Amino acid sequence: MRGGELAKAMAVGVDRLKNAWESSTCLDRAIETIIGTTGCSPDDVEKIKAASRHARIVMSGNMSLGVNLLGVLVRRAAAALDAANWDIEVLEMHHNRKVDAPSGTALLLGNEAAKGRGIELLANAVKVRDGHTGAREPGSIGFATLRGGGVIGDHSVLFASESEMITLSHRANDRSLFANGALAAARWAHDKKPGFYSMLDVLGLND
Repeated sequence: MRGGELAKAMAVGVDRLKNAWESSTCLDRAIETIIGTTGCSPDDVEKIKAASRHARIVMSGNMSLGVNLLGVLVRRAAAALDAANWDIEVLEMHHNRKVDAPSGTALLLGNEAAKGRGIELLANAVKVRDGHTGAREPGSIGFATLRGGGVIGDHSVLFASESEMITLSHRANDRSLFANGALAAARWAHDKKPGFYSMLDVLGLND
C-alpha cells in the first residue's frame, strides 16, 4: 500500500480522543481508525468499542511496537513468578509537561502483569505511597511516577524477590517510533473486518 493511498484510507488520533471516535466521516466510510491517546475514561472506551461494530479500530495506550512486545513479556513473567515470592513494581518517567499519571503505557504494562497473575489491576494497584504506609500488600502491583526534563518515555517493570530482581524495560529514543507504530497498525487493519483491535493483534501476539 502506497503512502498516498494509506493516508486516504486511515485516520490517526493520537491527541484528541473526541475526534478519533466521534468522526462520522471515518465511520461512514469504514476508514480504519488508529487511537493512541491516553487518559481515556471507561465510558470513552465503551463508546469506541460501540463504534467498532462498523469500523476498524486499533487502540493502544502506546503505539510503540517495542512497548507492546514488552507487555507480552511482562505478562508471561508475571505468570511464571508467583505472587507469594515476587513483587511487581512499574516505574515510568516522562517529560515535565505530561499531565496524566501514571502514564497510559505504565497502566498498559500493569494490566499485562495483572493478566499474568489472573487478577484485576484496579483492585490490586498501588499508585500512591506517602507517610507511614505499612508493609507492602502481598500480590499488589505498585506504580512509581517520575517527571522531568524532556524525557520521551522510560518504562520498567521490576520483579523483586528476597534474593534477586528482574527488570524488563523500554526506552523511547525518538518520537517517530509512535508514528511508525501507527502506520504499521493502519497497514495491518486495511483489509480486516470491522472490530476493536489492539497492537497485539498487529504483532500477531494476541493469544
